[in-house]
Amino acid sequence: MRVRAARPGPGRRGLRDARGRRGRPPGPARPRAPAACRRRPGKRRRGALASLRPAYALLLEVIAVRWHRREMAALVAAVHIAGEYLAMLAWEPVLGHAGDPALLAAAVGGEGSRWGVPVEPDAPRECDHTRPERSACERALRVATMPPPGWRAYLDRQHSQVASALGDCAARCRTPCTVMTRLDDRVRADLAERCALATDFADGALVKLRHAAPVGHGFGVPSPEEVQSAWERARRSLCRRPLGAAAMDTAGTDPYPLPGLPALFSAIAATEIVPDNLLHDVTTRITATLG
Repeated sequence: MRVRAARPGPGRRGLRDARGRRGRPPGPARPRAPAACRRRPGKRRRGALASLRPAYALLLEVIAVRWHRREMAALVAAVHIAGEYLAMLAWEPVLGHAGDPALLAAAVGGEGSRWGVPVEPDAPRECDHTRPERSACERALRVATMPPPGWRAYLDRQHSQVASALGDCAARCRTPCTVMTRLDDRVRADLAERCALATDFADGALVKLRHAAPVGHGFGVPSPEEVQSAWERARRSLCRRPLGAAAMDTAGTDPYPLPGLPALFSAIAATEIVPDNLLHDVTTRITATLG
């Protein structure tokens, strides 16, 4: 799954109202910078590289809209995207940003770090990162100085691999390097718990629906009942961890279409995340403008 860098939308000179008058796009209709990645590495406003929390609030709204419209393929695709970057959301309180390559070296580089270090032939393997993850980690340390095409290619193809690598460092690494050992014991334990929960979600039954089709992702669209069943199985698995059980404690009274999902994202992010209302606001504004 790729995360596309933000692209300037059509009609940059403004929208036309019911009388044909042109003006600036209304407030809710303007792209929310925090929910998108910048298309150039030097932009001062970092968008989703500064924080993923607005993006996850928007994903929660998208998932709910897809559920009510019974668009299960699109719902599962949104869930899949959420799973890919969930470990990076967990790291955000520790890093102070959402894996921004311009700032990442301070947290993962330096003496004793194996972040992005190639494995020597015949040398014992000390890092659990896969080859694609190591390649992405190495590139993440230098991509901020690359031209815009290289920056966009990194966001498209490798940023999700960096998120996976961060999750592995916190939740799965058997021989931690200074990426983890430099952290305070309490911070490290909390991060490991939240990343483990993020990994369980990404490996769970709901996200696996994205890969269940026999021929690519466009076939075998699950039914609403299958989505509900997969979420129930995923919830039971997540409840095996104390943090997951606490997040799912109020799922029985949660009106969200996938009960407990907002609480799960909040527990992993270590801060409350609730569904956004951007799509609702845009729909209301467009209806009023065209009416």
